[in-house]
Amino acid sequence: MQRAKAASHELSHLEDATRNRLLEALAEALIKATPEILAANAKDLNLLAHKDPTYDRLLLNEQRLSSMASDVRKIAKLPSPIDRILFDTVRPNGLQIQKISVPLGVVGVVYESRPNVTVDVFSLCFKAGNACVLKGGKEAEHSNQALAKVIHSTLLLQKINQNALVLLPPHRDSTLALLEAVGLIDVCIPRGSQGLIDYVRQHARIPVIETGSGVVHTYFDRAGDLNKGQAIINNAKTRRVSVCNALDTLIVHQDRLGDLNTLVAPLASHRVELLADEKSHGHLSKFYPADLLKHAQPGDFGCEFLSYKMSLKTVSSLEEAINHIMSHTSGHSEAIITEDRAAAKLFMQAIDAAVVYVNASTAFTDGGEFGMGAEIGISTQKLHARGPMGLDALTSYKWWVTGDGQIRAE
Repeated sequence: MQRAKAASHELSHLEDATRNRLLEALAEALIKATPEILAANAKDLNLLAHKDPTYDRLLLNEQRLSSMASDVRKIAKLPSPIDRILFDTVRPNGLQIQKISVPLGVVGVVYESRPNVTVDVFSLCFKAGNACVLKGGKEAEHSNQALAKVIHSTLLLQKINQNALVLLPPHRDSTLALLEAVGLIDVCIPRGSQGLIDYVRQHARIPVIETGSGVVHTYFDRAGDLNKGQAIINNAKTRRVSVCNALDTLIVHQDRLGDLNTLVAPLASHRVELLADEKSHGHLSKFYPADLLKHAQPGDFGCEFLSYKMSLKTVSSLEEAINHIMSHTSGHSEAIITEDRAAAKLFMQAIDAAVVYVNASTAFTDGGEFGMGAEIGISTQKLHARGPMGLDALTSYKWWVTGDGQIRAE
């Protein structure tokens, strides 16, 4: 971590063209190293059962590596987020005061089973002039090492300090050392389960930006469009069940229970298990496969499933839907399906979450989809950053004050 701190001083004043050249070279290197990376990934996958929700997060293939390289190229093409003038004024005494964006310094990230985080975080941090210290999970150890090797080789070829990326051993002792690295790590960003985030929050002696779990709701309003609703619900739930923006609870206005079978019909082909409250269960019992329809328990609401499970809640009004969401949300992504503009506006204003949708799938909560190239995480807190964290979230600012001999008289 001391090496990363020293490297951060060098990285902060690299030319943006140099950063972009490195990232373009990294994208090429990832494609060339595909066989080695997939072989390492296979070692990790062999230790997991296919039904484990972690499996899909861990899985790499040629398509995902190609997408990873594409994201790196997109980041290279983005405008530099540093050395921008955010505020500029000249005071009556002649002092020029400017607010300038600067790198955070050293960004520490603790994450679990997603090896793509290794490349995403490095690329974003490097573009924003930061060094990064990464601590991945043991389930992705070989994959992370293979990706870090490609990054270090590219840095060496481009004659840039290889300590721009430090990959710590995948042990809890490493996590604790990172969390206690006062003066060496400027901010820590945990990515993973609620248990991991809680551990980081409880043990950190350095600043933390929480990228919390995603307990995600979609409310089908009394004025919801059936065709839009069916497509949105299916996409939000089944596109990738292991991601934090996947749908966990569908809330339905009681006046639309007659349409519930149509809304959830596509889910049956994906073998989605529905945990339904009494009213919704009664309407689905004649239509939805019996082995996939269960009675909901209290703990099924406010639960992040990360699997082919979804809870169903019936409400009598928009206000009841809002109250249910606010009682169970993790502050990640929430959606309403409605053709009522007043209902949409009230939902957008009343729901306290990082991202709020009207008539769209929560699957779009993603840095790439938001035009950021990639993301370092989805922040569910309100200080410094909220929602998908791209380049701007990896900067701070300082004040430049230029004078000509001024002194303060009082």
